Amino acid sequence: MIEWLVVWGATEAVGILVKPILEDLVKDGAKDFAKDFFKDSLKNVLFGEKDPRQVAAGKALKKFLGLVEQQLKFCRLPPEEIKLYIKDGKQFINNKSVKEILGKAFESDRESLDAKILEQTWSQLNLTSLPPKFKWQTIADQYLVEVQEILFDSKDLRDILEAQNLDSIQKNTQETAGIIPDFDLRQYQESLCERYSNLNLSSVDPNTYDYREKLKVWQIFIFQDVRSIYESFLPQAYEIPKEHQRRLQDSNQLDAIDLENLEKYRRGYFSQPIVSVLDVINDKQKYPYIVILGDPGSGKSTLLQYLALTWAISPLNSVTSQPIPLLIELRTYIRSGESGHCKNFLEFFHQSPGSICHLNQHQLQEQLKAGEAVVMFDGLDEIFDPGKREDVITAIHRFTNEYPGVRVIVTSRIIGYKPQRLQDAGFHHFILQDLNAEQIQDFVRRWHELTFTDAGEKARISERMKRALAYSSTIRDLAGNPLLLTIMAILNRGQELPRDRAELYNQASRVLLYQWDVERSLVEDSRLDPKTIDAKDKQEMLRRVAYKMQAAPEGLAGNIISAEDLENTLTAYLKNKDFDRPKERARLIINQLRTRNFILCFLGADTYGFVHRTFLEYFCASEVVYRFEKTQKLSLEKLKIEIFDTHWDDESWQEVLCLIAGLIAGKFTGKLIEFLIEQDGEAKNFSNLFLAAKCLDEVRERKEIATVEGQLLERLKELTKYDLNYYYKPHEQEAHLVAKIRTQAVSAIAFTWKDGAETLPWLKQLVQSDDDLPVRRAAVEEIARGWKDDPETLPLLKQLAQSDDDWLVRQTAVQEIARGWKDDPETLPLLKQCAQSDDNSFVIAQPP
Repeated sequence: MIEWLVVWGATEAVGILVKPILEDLVKDGAKDFAKDFFKDSLKNVLFGEKDPRQVAAGKALKKFLGLVEQQLKFCRLPPEEIKLYIKDGKQFINNKSVKEILGKAFESDRESLDAKILEQTWSQLNLTSLPPKFKWQTIADQYLVEVQEILFDSKDLRDILEAQNLDSIQKNTQETAGIIPDFDLRQYQESLCERYSNLNLSSVDPNTYDYREKLKVWQIFIFQDVRSIYESFLPQAYEIPKEHQRRLQDSNQLDAIDLENLEKYRRGYFSQPIVSVLDVINDKQKYPYIVILGDPGSGKSTLLQYLALTWAISPLNSVTSQPIPLLIELRTYIRSGESGHCKNFLEFFHQSPGSICHLNQHQLQEQLKAGEAVVMFDGLDEIFDPGKREDVITAIHRFTNEYPGVRVIVTSRIIGYKPQRLQDAGFHHFILQDLNAEQIQDFVRRWHELTFTDAGEKARISERMKRALAYSSTIRDLAGNPLLLTIMAILNRGQELPRDRAELYNQASRVLLYQWDVERSLVEDSRLDPKTIDAKDKQEMLRRVAYKMQAAPEGLAGNIISAEDLENTLTAYLKNKDFDRPKERARLIINQLRTRNFILCFLGADTYGFVHRTFLEYFCASEVVYRFEKTQKLSLEKLKIEIFDTHWDDESWQEVLCLIAGLIAGKFTGKLIEFLIEQDGEAKNFSNLFLAAKCLDEVRERKEIATVEGQLLERLKELTKYDLNYYYKPHEQEAHLVAKIRTQAVSAIAFTWKDGAETLPWLKQLVQSDDDLPVRRAAVEEIARGWKDDPETLPLLKQLAQSDDDWLVRQTAVQEIARGWKDDPETLPLLKQCAQSDDNSFVIAQPP
C-alpha cells in the first residue's frame, strides 16, 4: 500500500481529503480502479504488471481531490468542516460516471469536461451540501491542465494514447463521407495564396482603384518591433485611472500586480529591449511558444498571414523540407466546433467547411509528431464567450504537450487579455510596438511606388503625406497603427492632410465601425423591431458618449465612461430617434461592445473607453460643433467661455480645440483666435498664443480674418524677443524657460505661415542677425525642414556649417545637412572637411 502512495505522491504534504481517500482506494485495489478509470479511454489495451495507467490514475485522482479541497478552502471552510467531506469524497470518486469523466480527461481530443455531470452526481448521491460559492467548472478546467502535465511526464502513457489516437484517426478517415482528403501541399499553397495574398482593403476603401488588385501582402508588409511584457504588466490596461484598476483586479479581470508599485512595473516594461518581431520568430530555441499582443489594426493577423504566404509562394521542392504553416482563425474554428464539424484542431483541417484547404489528418498528425509545423492561432480575443476562450487556451496548452516539437504562435488584442494561463504553459509574451518613423517612411515609399504609375503624381502625393506626418503629432501618432496608416494613405490621394484630418478621423471611425453589427443583435431579439441603426446613428451616439466623458472627473484625459452613463446616453439618443424599447436596445448595443473591441471597447469592471484617444478627441469636437451649428445649444459666447476659456491651458484638450477651429466657419474661428489672444497667458508660458496659431492653421480662407491673423503674427514675433523683467543667470531654469518660449514662437510662425511670402526671408534674417543663439538655431532648423526644396537652402546651410562664428549654429547646420541631404554626393566630403577643420569637437560629436 505504501508503495502506491509513494508513486502517486500521496505521502508528501497533502491536504485533509487526499491521503485518507487514497489510502482506502489502495486497500480496495488500485489496479482495478485504474482499469475502471480508463475503461472508455483505452478500451482495447491489455493491462500488464507495470502499466503506466495505474500510476497516472492515482496521480490524477490526487490532483482532483486537491482541487476539491482547494475549492472548499476558497469557500472559507475551516479544517474541521473540510474533514466532514472525507466519507462523501470516497463515495463520490467510486461512482461510475465520475470515473468516466475523470478518465476522459486523458483523451487526445478532449477540450473540456462536463462539470454539470459532476455537480448532478454529487446531488444525486445525496451527499453533504457544498457551499454556495463552490465551483465545479473551475475544478474541471484546472483538472484538464493537471492531466496534461501528468501525460507530459509519462512517455509510456503518451505512446499508448498516441497509438490509439492514430487508430481513431484512421477509422474516422475511413468513415468520413465523400472523398478522403489528400495531404496535397501544392493545393494548400494555392489556397493560402488565394485567401491571404491580396491586401484586403474592401472595408477600408469603398472606391474602386486599379491598385487594389495589384497590392500583395508581401509587397507592403513591414516587420514591426516588439517588446516583452514585464511580470504580466500590460501598459494599455494600466493607463486608465487608478481606482478603476483596483475595480478590475477586485473583479478578477486584471492579473494582480501591486498598484502601489505601478511605476516600478511601468519602468520594468519600458526597460525591456525593443527587438524586431522577425528576430523573435526566427529564434525557435529560445521562444518555442509565443503570444503576440496588439491593439486593433496593429498588424497581428497580417503578420501570421505573411509568415504563411512566405512558405506558400516558395517552390514546392524547397518547402517540403520546411515546417508547414497551419493558420487557424479561432473565430472560424469555434464556429466549426459549435456546428459539429470538428472536435479538435486536426479535424478542423481534415473536414471543417471553415478550413481553406482540407489536409488528411492522419498525415498531418505525423507531421506534427515530427515537429515539422508552425501552428498559428489567430484572434484569441475574438472568442467572445469567456468559458469557450478558456477552453481554447486549455486546448492550446494541451496541444503543446502533445506535440512539443511544434512551434506555436498565438495572437490577441491587449484589452481584456490575461497572460497568466499561457505564461504558466511556457509561452513568451510580446507586445507589438507602433511603427517607428523609419518604418512609416518605408511604408509611404512602398505604397506610392506600388499604387501610382505617373512619376510626377507619385512624387506630389507622396510628399504631401510626408508633410502631413511632419506637421501633425496627432497624425504621426495615428500613423503608428498599420490599419490607420493605410486609411491615411488612401485618403491622402484626394485630400490635403493634415488640414483635412477631421475627415481622416471620420473615415477611420467608419472603418472601425464597419463590423459593429448592431442589427444582428436586434434581429436576434424578437421583441425588438429591427429598425436599422446606420453609420450616421453610430457616429452620432459616439459623439454624445465623447461629450459625456468630458464631464467626468478625469475629463478627456481619463478616456473612461461607466456602463450606467453609457447606457443612459445611448438610451436618450434612441428614445429621441423614436426607436422602440430604447433601453433594451441600448443594453444590446453595450453587450455587443463588451464582445467586440472596435472603436469603443470594454475596459472591464463595467466601464468603457475609446480604443484610440484620437477618436475620443474627434467625436468630442464633432459634438461641440454639432451643438454650435445644428442645434445651437452652444452660442459663440458659450463656445468661448464653456469650451475655450475652460480648456485652453489643458494639454489633453489642445487637439479637440484645434479640430473645432477647423470644423466651424472661418469667421467664427477668427473670433475664437481673438479671444485667445486677449488672454493673459504668461503664467502658462503663452500656451494661449501657441494654441491660437494652431487654430489659425486650420482656417482655409484667412482673408476674412486678416486683421486677427496680423495681430497674432505680431504677438508671436514679440515672443521671439521675450525676456523676464529681472536678472537671472545663464544656464539656469529661467534661462531655459526663456529659450523655450522664444524658439517655440519661431516654430509656430514657420509652421502657421509656411506659405507666406515673408516667412522665409524673416527666418533668414533671424539666422544672420538675431542676438539670441537658441533663436538662430531654431531658425536654421525650420529653414532646413520647411524649405528643403528651395534652391538657396542647401548653400545657406553649407555656409553656416563652415564659417558661422557660433559653434552651436555650425553644429545645427551640419546636423540638418546630414539629416536632409544624406544622399547628396557633396554631403560626405563636407562632413569630413568639418570634422577635420572645425576647432570645436561638439560640431561633429552630436548626432543629427
